[in-house]
Amino acid sequence: MGESPMGFFSFRSDRSKKHNHFFEENIMKKKSNWIKKIFLPPAEASTGMKLLPYGIIIFLIIAVGLFSTGAWSYTNTIDFCGTTCHTMPPQYITHLNSDHARVTCEDCHLGRAELGTQIIRKIEYSWQTGSAMVLNNYEYPIVARNMRPARDVCETCHYPQVFSNDTLIDFKHYAQDENNTETTTYLIMKTGGGSEREGLGYGIHWHIENPVLFYPTDERMQEIPYIRVVNPDGSYTEFVDTELDFDVSQINEADLVNMDCMSCHNRTAHLIEYPDQAVQDMIARGEINKDIPYIRNYAVTALKGNFETYEDARANIEKLLPNYEQNFPIAYAKYRADLEATIEVLWKYYQENVFIDQKMRWDTHPDNSQHLTSPGCFRCHDGKHLSSENEAVRLECNLCHSIPVVSGPEDFVTNIEISTGIEPSSHKDTNWITVHHVVVDNTCENCHTMGDPGGSSNTSFCSNSGCHGQAWEYAGFDAPRLRQILSTLIQTTPTPEPIEVPVQEGLPPRYVNIVNSFTICLSCHAAGGLAGVNLSSYESIMQGGDKGAIVIPGDAENSLLVLAQQTDPPHFGQFTNQQLEQIIAWINAGALE
Repeated sequence: MGESPMGFFSFRSDRSKKHNHFFEENIMKKKSNWIKKIFLPPAEASTGMKLLPYGIIIFLIIAVGLFSTGAWSYTNTIDFCGTTCHTMPPQYITHLNSDHARVTCEDCHLGRAELGTQIIRKIEYSWQTGSAMVLNNYEYPIVARNMRPARDVCETCHYPQVFSNDTLIDFKHYAQDENNTETTTYLIMKTGGGSEREGLGYGIHWHIENPVLFYPTDERMQEIPYIRVVNPDGSYTEFVDTELDFDVSQINEADLVNMDCMSCHNRTAHLIEYPDQAVQDMIARGEINKDIPYIRNYAVTALKGNFETYEDARANIEKLLPNYEQNFPIAYAKYRADLEATIEVLWKYYQENVFIDQKMRWDTHPDNSQHLTSPGCFRCHDGKHLSSENEAVRLECNLCHSIPVVSGPEDFVTNIEISTGIEPSSHKDTNWITVHHVVVDNTCENCHTMGDPGGSSNTSFCSNSGCHGQAWEYAGFDAPRLRQILSTLIQTTPTPEPIEVPVQEGLPPRYVNIVNSFTICLSCHAAGGLAGVNLSSYESIMQGGDKGAIVIPGDAENSLLVLAQQTDPPHFGQFTNQQLEQIIAWINAGALE
């Protein structure tokens, strides 16, 4: 009998394998010889063949370089960072809606630097974000850490020595009443900046020119018990929060933070607007019809709330229709289309500003560029950070901006006062705003209208709703220890009672007869007064001021005291006609005591 079929096929299989192996070896040998011939050409090869290896190498280097450059550029795009590498919808969407939408993520989070430095920084960031994504151990809400200093980020576009002129801005407000009554608050922002060498370096950007260090006690830098201001001579002034038992000696110098752009502008690329302000902006832009009764109130209520899903949030917003149908049937019939449009506008806001799964919304991250919804400016400028001399980090309504002016719908013209003249020494005290309501008296009427003082009726200078119509939660007006400290510093000047001085017939007028006329001047012209003029006594009046004598006995026409009342524009403080006549008569009679 012959061999079994199995043995035959086994033999054929072995031969086939050997044949295939031989064939593969032959191909590899040919490829190897071909590559060797290209990169190690024989001596008799043509010049072109000898140059070919170098051309191939150069081509590969260029190709790899172009690919690497393209890959590097792509990994630095906003879309890659926000949607591909590590998905962060809150940061991605808020950035696209910000004023910095065309600034890439790397420009801020890596900073502009040499390529090698940027690569190292990117590896560090990629390790943090990549490991968090793989291990799913993100901490929500996401907080940026290891941010580059402003000189590596902001100052590559915004030159810090540039001076910015004052800017007029207006805010539209709508009351929570049936008519959504509109008012407008006007402010002149004193951005300032520039270099002190050029006579500038003031305004909000004073901080750029003057080194300031602070000691935060929390990660988000909202609690600042200690501030250090470096003076031009290298010395420094320390300010400590009076309400905290903070021991300055325990400060580690390495923990002090240099104030820079991002100390204030921390949310400039990822800002989420509060529902209250967002709704008012929608009304101002015409996206929500102002004529719908109570729409400002109902729209804000529709957005607020802690919802577990977007479906719940959408359902709450859609309650606007049945609410109006039930409570305001006439308005519902008239404005139904506007209400449906309002629902869509509110839903768009909610989707772009509330991120339920990542626990982020309007109140998640504090915005340090203001002082209404978070401490912001009042982290330092709260009036209760005092130096050893009881001087405060100034808390003033007109330090960074002008005193707000509130205009109602019935106001045809709005006047904004810009004070550039003299002011009493009391107003220059760093604690003035904190104590001014305690020392109010009738001398204030020399400069200000006083109707409804401390109110918010906007009927006078002292009833400004832009000042008194706010709670100012983060200012230190009610700080107990501060009140105790300042109570010893408050000095009230009682208005002197008129002195009856008998005047004998035939005798010339004397100083004692007109002394009360000078009372209105003492806010500015007392001891150490402006222009060196002190009108608090006969001796100081006759002594004169920085420009010499202010009273020339017998010559009222050339006496500066009289000439100051006749200038154009008029002097800040004015005598009555009767007072001025008495003073002129007194001087012409020899200015007797």
